[in-house]
Amino acid sequence: MVVSTGSNKFKAAVFISGTGSNLKYLIKFSKTKKSPISISLIVTNNSKAKGLKFANIYKIKKKILNFRDKKLAEKKILLELKKNKIDIVCLAGFMKILSKSFIKNFKGKILNIHPSLLPKYKGLNTHQRVLDKKEKYSGCTVHYVTSKLDSGKIIIQTQVKINKKDNAKTLAKKILKQEHKLYPKALLKIFSL
Repeated sequence: MVVSTGSNKFKAAVFISGTGSNLKYLIKFSKTKKSPISISLIVTNNSKAKGLKFANIYKIKKKILNFRDKKLAEKKILLELKKNKIDIVCLAGFMKILSKSFIKNFKGKILNIHPSLLPKYKGLNTHQRVLDKKEKYSGCTVHYVTSKLDSGKIIIQTQVKINKKDNAKTLAKKILKQEHKLYPKALLKIFSL
């Protein structure tokens, strides 16, 4: 019987800008036997991102880049991805829009999680917009990243019921809980294809 050492997992980089709650759950998932990925790199545009603490806790390499010069920042990221032999990029609350050329360089290998049932409510302030439209359901979507904002092919979605008492904050909280479960499911789905 051959026992896997875990070295045959796909190498992932996670891009964050904030608290890194999806990152935390992706790391936990990556440590399980069934996970097809191991997280080798954390990239952020925000040196104060709370999620960076997970890089220290789990001893994962981190790269902090200033996006004032986007072209230069992206060039550095691409080099880093190549150097670390990254197979897939997971955007998890990364608040910068990647350029067409960056996406082309990593085509079909960049995923994003978005807090709405795409193609509805692309962009920001999703929860408030959903509530303003008196929707009965919202949710979250994991999709491939293309050069058009939140428009790539959908991999997986999950629905969340909206209660009359919900406000943008409570809805965000409910959806975030689902995001933590959905991202790992999306990775299992694409790597089992």
